[in-house]
Amino acid sequence: MSNIIIIFVFLLLGILLQNLKSFPVTSAYKLLNKIVVTVCLPAIVLYYIPKLTWSNELLYPIGAAWISFILSFAFFYFLGKKLGWSKKLIGCLVLTGGLGNTSFLGYPIVNALYGEQGLKIAILFDQPGTVVSLSTLGIFIATYFSKENLKPIQMVSRVFKFPPFVSFLIACFLNVFSIEMYGEILVVLKFLGSIMAPLALTSIGLQLRFESKSQHWKFLRLGLLFKLVLTPAFIYILYVLVLNQRSEMVDVVIMEAAMASNITASIMATSYGLKPRLCSMMIGYGIPISFISLIFWYLITLTI
Repeated sequence: MSNIIIIFVFLLLGILLQNLKSFPVTSAYKLLNKIVVTVCLPAIVLYYIPKLTWSNELLYPIGAAWISFILSFAFFYFLGKKLGWSKKLIGCLVLTGGLGNTSFLGYPIVNALYGEQGLKIAILFDQPGTVVSLSTLGIFIATYFSKENLKPIQMVSRVFKFPPFVSFLIACFLNVFSIEMYGEILVVLKFLGSIMAPLALTSIGLQLRFESKSQHWKFLRLGLLFKLVLTPAFIYILYVLVLNQRSEMVDVVIMEAAMASNITASIMATSYGLKPRLCSMMIGYGIPISFISLIFWYLITLTI
């Protein structure tokens, strides 16, 4: 519950700060975005990934996260091409529609509904699923859909210079060779990871605008429809009806798939100039609306 309170506190803080005439809004949210992407996200990757122990059971929660992201790319890319959307708009919706808030929002909700066992499944969905897909495929998407026309070699070079991806490679090396980090290092990494959500939420609040005539409304509705309804519906059909998987693990996976947009994905999209205003709206409006849609999906899981 405290995580949910923090979400609204820091969103509100950002909104209040943007209304202070003397406050440097643009430079502030750009600085916060940089800290989130270059410091906090790499710390999370280095803290969790080396601890993972592989088993075939990981495929279901991890697979759902990757499937959701790939589905988002296919849906918004082909729809955008058909309707003549800009590359930046497509990239924005792919990132914010394909990656969910599976940790800061997902952990407390799953823990409240399914207990510690459910939380372990949520962590698998989030860490090797959401976090790794964001740190790898996410940077490719952000780079490709940005306004820059980069050659393939330039895109690859940018990915290998992206701090979360570099930290992911280091984390995989530590995992494969069972290299443990010292306690003091883990404490620092955990702290840096813990401040990511407050910083990111403040940044989003700084950019959030309540405009009744905004040109982004129709895209916001489509993005939220995909993230909160179509994505969990696809995972439900695939896992329950097609693969005939009926267990608490599937319940948790569906709930995680139904979470609102990922905060860090929004920050990444904003950093690459992919419709920053729409990115902040996907978070600012998506989180409170998701509390209603999550009730619906929880009731659906009770029938499995």
